[in-house]
Amino acid sequence: MTWRCTGIRWSGGGPAVGWWAEGRGERTSPLAYGQSLAFAARGERRCLGVRRAGKRTPCPTAAAVPARSGNAQCPECARLDRSFSVAADTHAGDPRTYRVYLAWFGPGLVKVGITAEERGPVRLLEQGAVAWAWLGRGPLMAARRTEELLRAALGVPDRIPYARKRAVRGLLPASADRAREVAELHGRAAALPGWPQSLEPLAVEVVDHAAAFALDALPEPARVVTAMAPGAAVVGRLAGAAGPDLHLADGLVVDTRLLAGWELVAPAAGRTTDAATAPAVPPDTAGGQDGLF
Repeated sequence: MTWRCTGIRWSGGGPAVGWWAEGRGERTSPLAYGQSLAFAARGERRCLGVRRAGKRTPCPTAAAVPARSGNAQCPECARLDRSFSVAADTHAGDPRTYRVYLAWFGPGLVKVGITAEERGPVRLLEQGAVAWAWLGRGPLMAARRTEELLRAALGVPDRIPYARKRAVRGLLPASADRAREVAELHGRAAALPGWPQSLEPLAVEVVDHAAAFALDALPEPARVVTAMAPGAAVVGRLAGAAGPDLHLADGLVVDTRLLAGWELVAPAAGRTTDAATAPAVPPDTAGGQDGLF
């Protein structure tokens, strides 16, 4: 039986590493800031299949997945996943209540999005939102129309390149300043004409994730893991986490989307990090859409 990593899972406001084994289901290993981390990849990176409604359907061929891919799915499983997806607009009949939100990642970096109400703030933690606020709640299509209204009227995008989020994480203004920026945009959004009648507006209440991410303890990103390989190891002390990123005390950032699909084991004593890395992208050069958030 092989337990494969599924990346970070945010639950109860804190991060955990997710695991899945065919026939055994899923489990998590909670993470604590300040703890030592040490793991090495074993075997090949394999497709994690399709996860829907809390259940995972294994990939029928257990296909290999490229080491540098941010998605631990083979092309066939990825197509099946998107064929029944709210994010891909292929599940318009979803009867659940949705919420529209504003998510703030850094000065001038604000996006609008939607998430199922039952998920609460998990989506904001998954995206690495530093501060955020709900805008309204209602049926899926009303939430989607409101999202499009804000994008058109206020120039607020629905996606921000993840490299930009990471690059500005160590250059954030005080919590009061970021709350003010979110509240001001919330007010402008609430005053727009054309909101769907079936969407209930929500009063502004800005939430800050500084404590959840341990932002005050994060070192400036120096290097970022770009790929794992059989036998490659990562060793360090966990300083904090945000979205899919683990920030180590030595300035190394581990994007756990690149760990998904690997079997991870304890490395031999005395090992140091030897996974492929690259210099962290400076804030003024970060760009390009990674297609996830």
